[in-house]
Amino acid sequence: MEERDMVNRKGKRMLEPWQILSGLMAVYDFVAIHGAFLLALLARFDFKFGEIPDAFWLPYTRFITVYALGALVVFWFFRLYRSLWAYASFAELVRALEACLITGVAHIIGITVLFGRMPLSYYFGGVLLQTVLVVGIRFSYRLVRYERSKRQPAGGAEGRVMLIGAGDAGQMILRDLNAKGAQGNRVVCIIDDDPNKQGRYVEDVPVVGGREDILANVEKYRINKIYLAIPSASAEQKRDILSICNETDCELKQLPGMYQFVQGEISVSALKDVSVEDLLGREPVRADLEEVFAFIHGKRVLVTGGGGSIGSELCRQIAAHEPEMLIIFDIYENNAYDIQLELKDKYPELNLVTLIGSVRDSRRMFQVFETYRPQIVYHAAAHKHVPLMEDSPCEAVKNNALGTYKTAYAAMVHGAERFVLISTDKAVNPTNVMGATKRLCEMIIQCFDAKIKAGKAEELPQLFTHVGYENADKDGTGRVFREAKTEFVAVRFGNVLGSNGSVIPVFRRQIENGGPVTVTHPDIIRYFMTIPEAVSLVMLAGTYAHGGEIFVLDMGSPVKIDTLARNLIKQSGLRPDVDIKIEYTGLRPGEKLYEEKLMAEEGLRKTDNKLIHIGNPIPFDHDRLLIELQALMDDAYANREDIRDRLMAVVPTFHPAAPQPIPAEQKKAG
Repeated sequence: MEERDMVNRKGKRMLEPWQILSGLMAVYDFVAIHGAFLLALLARFDFKFGEIPDAFWLPYTRFITVYALGALVVFWFFRLYRSLWAYASFAELVRALEACLITGVAHIIGITVLFGRMPLSYYFGGVLLQTVLVVGIRFSYRLVRYERSKRQPAGGAEGRVMLIGAGDAGQMILRDLNAKGAQGNRVVCIIDDDPNKQGRYVEDVPVVGGREDILANVEKYRINKIYLAIPSASAEQKRDILSICNETDCELKQLPGMYQFVQGEISVSALKDVSVEDLLGREPVRADLEEVFAFIHGKRVLVTGGGGSIGSELCRQIAAHEPEMLIIFDIYENNAYDIQLELKDKYPELNLVTLIGSVRDSRRMFQVFETYRPQIVYHAAAHKHVPLMEDSPCEAVKNNALGTYKTAYAAMVHGAERFVLISTDKAVNPTNVMGATKRLCEMIIQCFDAKIKAGKAEELPQLFTHVGYENADKDGTGRVFREAKTEFVAVRFGNVLGSNGSVIPVFRRQIENGGPVTVTHPDIIRYFMTIPEAVSLVMLAGTYAHGGEIFVLDMGSPVKIDTLARNLIKQSGLRPDVDIKIEYTGLRPGEKLYEEKLMAEEGLRKTDNKLIHIGNPIPFDHDRLLIELQALMDDAYANREDIRDRLMAVVPTFHPAAPQPIPAEQKKAG
């Protein structure tokens, strides 16, 4: 590099290797064109040079050099000297044939007009030979590489590949692998569900059957890598195929989706590892971003718990929709600092405020609302870890239920337009303290919404454990309550893949450490969704809300945690119960075998998004709830041992889970 710079500074231009090769190719074409028409002329006279009459020889000698130079110019315009011929495809072949046809016609017309008629064999033989020589040299290198890749044995870290999908994307992957045969990966068979393709060949590779034949052919062809190249497949179709592939010990990769296909980004490098999300069996939720943009654009937005998994993703998506101000509020300064730095770097023009504090502190919440006057509130702050909350139930009540009440109250009296509560499917028929407190949060925001719509906001008590300056009705006129207009809604969804509390990172760490992977129960099932999906639902709730709704996502079919753990082990190239042991530890305190999306009493109403529904509120006595909340707050701050019993009295659907023993035969199998 230094030598090249030195030469450049002396004013000499250094040629790139491809430019040198292009020059040599042009010299070859120049000679090949001369030779093609000479051979055509010689063939006409039985290759006896002395029998060629001057009437044909002189026109050839006088015209051929000028023609050859003109042909090189045409070839240059057709980019025959700038293509990567090692990866030549149909497009390059068409361009080369077009260039040869145009120059051949020009030769026939030119020599005839200038010098007279030549033998027909000279015309057609010359054009044909020129085409063969010009095109053949350009595709010969690719042919050599292809033949070499077919003969190269696969072994070591490389392998024998099964390609799933014989469509356009699969053929592109196959060609790319053939072109890069030196890598040692070789496609030896193809799977496709189309009966018309089965039993046929794609570039000498057999299409051996449909998805039901995957396992048999993995064994027959000694496959150790499987590439899925069906970008148009639905999530459910991918799940079914990948579930079969997971029964093998093969490394799995797949093409991400239709975007790469449309953009022409189909190559081996475009393949990605199969993720857990691919096994969920449903399409991701698509949010109407235009609607969300219109809702958030130019408004002041507060996100409590803004440093957490859901909260930070909310902040990212809100920042992208140009709010007037984004206020991040979190009690944990490290998380808040991380998302603050990320957003400042990505959105330097964003009016960003990052605050530390607790939603349990009513004075702090009043201070935040008085200072910044947020119009939209996303309340994500909560204690969410089920076993920890079983050990500290009073803290769950203080932070989840009372923190929600105090934040909601501050939002109401300071004129917020929308208050969106982040809830969970664990709030449905809760069997643990965390779920019970989140159900209580839903009841609280429904109570707020009902009181405001009834014009009775003044009946909502201002709960606090100290006498502070944050009295809502400062002027004593009650105007602040009469003008209350905040719309309160809740958003309920399942377990979030990749979140801080997700089981997936735990399983991955256990696999990396050599096991065992611990599953609480062989029959436990959960609904799963991704963080972007959860956040899109939360943001849609803000746009669809009219007050009092509980929004619910159709999360598809539930997934067995045991199956999830086994798939993760297989994706790591290991064998469950052989390389990595699975141990069943029993359900943790407050944990149940399955989660529900709605209580039996709740019905469903559709929204504009077919995967998002609204649960009709379950009626309850709002006035009684407000009285019980005051007593529950006193009990929680007194750290009473019987707080669970108090919570059961307030939340009728809360029934603590009884221990679920693991059958002896399943424990032994694990």
